[in-house]
Amino acid sequence: MALGLAAKKEIVAEVSEVASQALSVAVAEYRGMEVSELTELRVKAREQGVFLKVVRNTLAKRALADTQFADLESALTGPLIYGFSIEAPGGAARLFKDFAKTNDKLNVTALSIGSGLLGPEKLDAVAALPTRDEALARLLATFKAPVGKFVQTINEVPSKFVRVLAAIKETK
Repeated sequence: MALGLAAKKEIVAEVSEVASQALSVAVAEYRGMEVSELTELRVKAREQGVFLKVVRNTLAKRALADTQFADLESALTGPLIYGFSIEAPGGAARLFKDFAKTNDKLNVTALSIGSGLLGPEKLDAVAALPTRDEALARLLATFKAPVGKFVQTINEVPSKFVRVLAAIKETK
């Protein structure tokens, strides 16, 4: 069914709004996938905070034109599904990477974190980006490490003294 001008404007506005709030976007070709597989992908996307949308490439180009993902224009060919990471920068890439393990028909064609167009070879690097909680945990572990080492070092002095006393006791 053909879309009217009003429906096209609505789609462009929706995708543009999501793209302006997104941290990154991943684009994948879904040629040959069953409807049940796409439904499964959408369910997983909702669980992980990723906005998925199948949009005509001409409408996607218009929607992304005034956003940080305008550089994706050259990669928009073929039947594509767009994944916008809302909560974590690597969310969409992680979703597509995990789903592609069980479904070889999903092929990532382009990625963007707002700093330029990335090819599909960068999928593993983008998917490995930590979530907000993971990044905070790493930061706290970094803050905690020097304090822990300091306490351990301070604790070694009396421990060593006790071990020396025990050794003297055993010899006498």
